[in-house]
Amino acid sequence: MHETMRLIVLIAFCLVVVSAAKIESYQTVRDITYPNARRDESVVDDLHGTKVADPYRWLEDPYSEETKQYVDDENKISQSFLENNDNWKKINEKLTNIWNYPKFGVPQRKGKYYFSFKNSGLQNQNVLYKQSSLDEEPSVFLDPNTLSDDGTISLQGKAFSKDGSILAYTLSESGSDWVKIKFRNVESGEDYPDLLQRAKFTSLAWTHDNKGLFYNRYDQNGDGSETDSNKNQKLYYHRVGEPQEKDVLVVEFLDNPSWLISATVSSCGKYLIVISELGNQLLYYADLQKNGPINGKIPLTPIVTKFEADYHYITNTGSKALFRTNKNAPNYRLVVIDFDNFAEKSWTTLIEENSNDVLTWAQCVDKDKIVIHYLHDVKSVLQVHSLKSGALIRKLPLEIGQIVAFNGDKKYSEIFYQLESFLTPGTIYRYDFSNPDIEPTVLREVELNLEGFDKNDFKVEQVFYPSRDGTKIPMFIVQRKTEAKKPRPCLLHAYGGFNIATQPSFKVPFLFFVYAFDGILAVANIRGGGEYGERWHDAGRLLNKQNVFDDFQTAAEYLVEQKYTIQKKIGIYGRSNGGLLIGACINQRPDLFGAAVPQVGVMDMLRFHKFTIGSAWISDYGNPDEKIDFENIYKYSPLHNVHAPNKIENQYPPTLILTGDHDDRVSPLHSLKFAANLQYAVRDNQFQKNPILLRVYSKAGHGDGKPTAKKIEEETDIYTFLQRALQIDIDI
Repeated sequence: MHETMRLIVLIAFCLVVVSAAKIESYQTVRDITYPNARRDESVVDDLHGTKVADPYRWLEDPYSEETKQYVDDENKISQSFLENNDNWKKINEKLTNIWNYPKFGVPQRKGKYYFSFKNSGLQNQNVLYKQSSLDEEPSVFLDPNTLSDDGTISLQGKAFSKDGSILAYTLSESGSDWVKIKFRNVESGEDYPDLLQRAKFTSLAWTHDNKGLFYNRYDQNGDGSETDSNKNQKLYYHRVGEPQEKDVLVVEFLDNPSWLISATVSSCGKYLIVISELGNQLLYYADLQKNGPINGKIPLTPIVTKFEADYHYITNTGSKALFRTNKNAPNYRLVVIDFDNFAEKSWTTLIEENSNDVLTWAQCVDKDKIVIHYLHDVKSVLQVHSLKSGALIRKLPLEIGQIVAFNGDKKYSEIFYQLESFLTPGTIYRYDFSNPDIEPTVLREVELNLEGFDKNDFKVEQVFYPSRDGTKIPMFIVQRKTEAKKPRPCLLHAYGGFNIATQPSFKVPFLFFVYAFDGILAVANIRGGGEYGERWHDAGRLLNKQNVFDDFQTAAEYLVEQKYTIQKKIGIYGRSNGGLLIGACINQRPDLFGAAVPQVGVMDMLRFHKFTIGSAWISDYGNPDEKIDFENIYKYSPLHNVHAPNKIENQYPPTLILTGDHDDRVSPLHSLKFAANLQYAVRDNQFQKNPILLRVYSKAGHGDGKPTAKKIEEETDIYTFLQRALQIDIDI
């Protein structure tokens, strides 16, 4: 009996020690000393009669030594927390292993050659290859990996001349949206001496004489670390072989400095189609043949003069041009506008709006056919219609997933497209209209090099849950088919803005969470996005923005109510506008989540329009300079709704705030100010036990063109953080 009691006591002691060790391994966050960021209480704005303090405005200056020191101090804390951890290396190795598989892009036919991208597995940047036929072994045509030692120079955009003899391509450094434009001879593979600078968000539209192209640039240049607003974008024409100083200014809107401009040359080469954008779009055209040589400003004929809808040029037959638009069609339709008689009452509809499915894009192929992509309950549908009558010719068979790439041309009969899903990294199909009775064939199936992984061991389901106001919100849920012995950790992701739909697509980090963590991936298609057209977008923007946060929070509640998981096992993640979503939700419902990762988020909603390209977002968020918008935005702005917890249950969840020092789309100042304010609010709070961390990556931008090595490093940080915060047992 005595020995039995000793054994019981010993077991109890061991359990206490193990339990304490588990707690201590995570709760050493009590020892974190946050940087003592200076608060300047004198900075107070009077906004429509409301006094709004902004004590960390000094963090808006990326060049000040104080800001640099703050970033260094924060990185020391976050890197210590994340990397002084045996699991960081394990997670990094597993992520690297999953990432290391050959990746292929969709072929594009131009002139005598086919072009496509390939990545052997862990190359920092994808390589562009060319081949004379699909059966020929491809050769390297442009390898961005040779342009920098660390892979931080990336190929962002490209456009071939009409005859396919010259490639114009854009290069970005350190993830910045600023690009340089270069030109390469397709036959020789040699670059021309031309170098165009000061370009950002640029068109690349060749004239059909193959002598030059239209592109966009600003008067000033940047490197991606600046915060100044981008104003007065202009359209220029460049002739290949001439210095940039000789480029011709063809379009500018000096009275409207915030407008963005895009240009397209019509498929016949006769017309220049110009779009000016500020949320919605205005539409213009010019007859290049009538105007003669391009030696000065091109007179534009306005077709649409009110910012009410979007317009995307597809093709034309003579003066009759086909556009995709949501004018009087929230789910989009295809309309024909005759440049010789362009009054709206004269427009004709080629493809009517579908009352259920969203027409997301259309492309003319094989002379007289239109391939149309629809979203049906957030899943891709491909149809072929007649350019002449609009009649349905056929549907292309698809499994459940997302078309992530499509290539086709009015000149050619063949098309290529790639389908992805949560568990499949991509299948590339080819279809030739010259053999219409032959079904699309698989050109290439992209496969993982992951031993022991079988997608049939997992399941994907789509559910529809009620939001606060009863609206049914679709959500995809991915998990193993086997039942969990305990509540699985869950990663809840959403975007909810700018009419962008979040479709099923393959992402290595998401697969890692489901596969290595035995977790659940939940992707909520909340309002504000484009999943159900403009009505879905409108229901989550401007004065309706709170619907976005309600939709996301009720997604978490649904996952708990339906016993998929429990609250303390839910990690939430979002980027950019999705980062705003995460910031707002941890302010509104900190009790609902077990961890939060807002990445490159828009956090200062009262000053977002003052930096880089932020004024373009007024269409979704509203204008803080207007009283009605200010009052709405002020209620949810992440920076301005930070609060000190008043009980243990509503402390902030463990939070990892991520940004890049060259993000010139959503400036890192948003994340810096948010982190400083959060840490100040919880610094000496007796109820806050969870860490608030800030990680700022160097030579990194908003995400485009990020080298593979940096992607894996960042994702390792994220999933190491989630593993610790959600207390996930791993055996990898």
